[in-house]
Amino acid sequence: MPADLAETWGALLKVHAALVPRLDRELQDTHGLPLTWYDVLLELNGAPDRRLTMGQLGSVAAVSRTRVSRVVDELIRAGLVTREPNPDDGRSAFAALTPAGRAALRKAAPTYVAAVHREFTDHLTAREAEVLAGALRKVLVAGTSM
Repeated sequence: MPADLAETWGALLKVHAALVPRLDRELQDTHGLPLTWYDVLLELNGAPDRRLTMGQLGSVAAVSRTRVSRVVDELIRAGLVTREPNPDDGRSAFAALTPAGRAALRKAAPTYVAAVHREFTDHLTAREAEVLAGALRKVLVAGTSM
C-alpha cells in the first residue's frame, strides 16, 4: 500500500476512534441515548412504516450485524422499539419504532447534528466534504458487491 494511502486509512481509523466516543458520550449525557441506539432509531424512522426486518436493519445500521439484535432488545426494554411478527415470513420479525422511540429520536437529533457539525463537518470545505462522501460511497458500494 503506498504511503499516502496507508496514511489515509490510518487517518480514517483515528477519526472514527476519536469521534464516535465523543458523540456517544454527548448523546448519553444529554439524552440517556447511546449512539448505537440513536443509529438504529434513525434507520427505523427512515424506513417504510418505520419498521425493518432484523436482516434489513443489520444491513443498514452502523451497528454490526451480530450486535443489532442485542441493541434492538435493549430498545425494546426501553420502550422505544417493538418486535412485530412478519406475516410474509414466519422466521423473521420486524423491529418497529414506537411513538416513544420517535420522540426520543426527535429530541436527540439537534444534539447529534450539532455534534457532527462541531466535531467533523465544520472542519471541511464543501468541496472536501463532497470528495470524501463520494470516495466513501465508492468503497461502500464495492464492499456490498462482494
